[in-house]
Amino acid sequence: MRICHFTNTFLPHVGGVARAVQTLLEDQRKARHHVLVVAPEFDEGTAPRRVERHVERISAITHFNKSDFSVRLPFAAALSRRLADFRTDIIHAHHPFLLGDTALREAASRQVPILFTHHTLYENYTHYLPLESEAAGDFASEIATRFANRCDAVVAPSQSVRELIVSRGVTVPVHVIPTGIDTRKIAAGKAARARKRWDIPANVPVIGHLGRLAPEKNLGFLSRAIAKALDALPEARALIVGDGPSRDDMVAIFKEAGVAKRVIFTGKLTGNRLHDAYAAMTQFAFSSTSETQGLVLAEAMAAGNPVIALDASGVREVVQDRHNGRLLPADTTPATFARALVNLAKKNELRDRWSRAAVETAATFDRKHTTGLLLTLYKKLIFERRHRERDDEHANPIAHALRPVVDRVAIEGGIIADKTGALLDCLAGEASPTEHRTA
Repeated sequence: MRICHFTNTFLPHVGGVARAVQTLLEDQRKARHHVLVVAPEFDEGTAPRRVERHVERISAITHFNKSDFSVRLPFAAALSRRLADFRTDIIHAHHPFLLGDTALREAASRQVPILFTHHTLYENYTHYLPLESEAAGDFASEIATRFANRCDAVVAPSQSVRELIVSRGVTVPVHVIPTGIDTRKIAAGKAARARKRWDIPANVPVIGHLGRLAPEKNLGFLSRAIAKALDALPEARALIVGDGPSRDDMVAIFKEAGVAKRVIFTGKLTGNRLHDAYAAMTQFAFSSTSETQGLVLAEAMAAGNPVIALDASGVREVVQDRHNGRLLPADTTPATFARALVNLAKKNELRDRWSRAAVETAATFDRKHTTGLLLTLYKKLIFERRHRERDDEHANPIAHALRPVVDRVAIEGGIIADKTGALLDCLAGEASPTEHRTA
C-alpha cells in the first residue's frame, strides 16, 4: 500500500500525536508499505535523517500564540510537488483542521479513502487560541465531529473516546485501535545507568512522571501531590521527564514545599535515555484528565511501574484499580493522591505484585498488534472504495470521470460550511450533531 499521513505535529516536536505518527511511519515501512508524512516546519529543525526522508515539510508559522505548535500557511501543501507525485492509496488524517483540511481536499481529488484518528479532546486545548472561552471549546469539539463525518472511518484510541465522540454525533464507523508501544525496547532500560546519570541513590523510591509540561495536563495538582509525598518520604526522589510552559510553575510549587532539591527535571528524552528513565522509576504518577489514550501509562507499565492516576478517559482503559496501580476518583485531593503514592512506596510486596500486573497490561498495547489492526482497516477501506468505483464506472462512465472534480468542489464548500455551521451553533449555545455527508 501507499499511505499518506497528514499531521500538524511531528518530530522534532515531542508529544503524543507526534510519537504516534512516528510509530506508524516506522511500523508501516517495516511492513514494506510506502509511507509519506505531510507535516509543518518547526524552528527546532527536523527529525533524524532516517525518518525525515519520508517527510514532506509544509511552510508554517512556528510557535503559534507562544506555543510549541506550528500552523501551516494556507494552501501551502498545494505547492508540494512531492505530495502531488505520491500516488497514495489511502490518506490518514491526524487533526481535524489546518492540514486536516488539506487531507480532505487530497482525498476528494485522488478519489481515495480518508481515515481520521481522534487523538485529542480539542476542547481542552483552547488556551492556545488568542481568545479562550467556553464557546471556543464547543467550537473545537464540533469541528472535530463535523470533520470525522467527512471521513470514511474514524479511529478512537480508547473505548472512552469512542463512546464520547459517538455521543457527540459521529456517525461514520468508529474503530478502537490504541497507538502501539515498543514493549521490548522499553523493558530493556537500565535503571542503574539512569540513577547514576541523575545522582539518585540505588535503593530509594522514585516517583516518576513523563509528558509535555503544559496547562492541560493538570500539573499544578500533580506537583502539590508529589510534594506532599516527598515530604512524607525523606529519601524519595521525583523524576520529571519532559518540558513545556508549565515547568516554571511546577518548580515554584516544589520550592515552596521545600522539596525542590529532590526533584529532577530531565527535559525531553528519547531512545535509550527515555527507557532508562522509565526503568529508574519505582512508580508513575499521572493526573491529566484530558487524554484520549493512556499511551504514556502503558509505556510506564512496560518498565514495570505501577501507576497512580485520576479516573479519566484513556486512563481507565489502562489503569485497573488495585491491580496494576490506583485509579482514584477525578475529584480526589492532592493530599489523598499523595497518600496513595506514599502507601505504594512503603509496601514492597504490593509494588511487586502490581508491577507484574502492569507488565501484563502493557503487552496488550504492543505496537506489532496495534499496527496489524490498523493495516487491516486500511485494506478494508481501500477494497470498499475500489469496489464502489468499479460499480460507479460501470453504471455511469461520464459521471465517474467527472467525480474527482465534482467531489473536490463539494469538499471545498463542505469545509467552509462545517466551520461556519460549527461557529453559529456554538454562538447559539446549541452544538448539534451533524450527519455524514458525501459528495
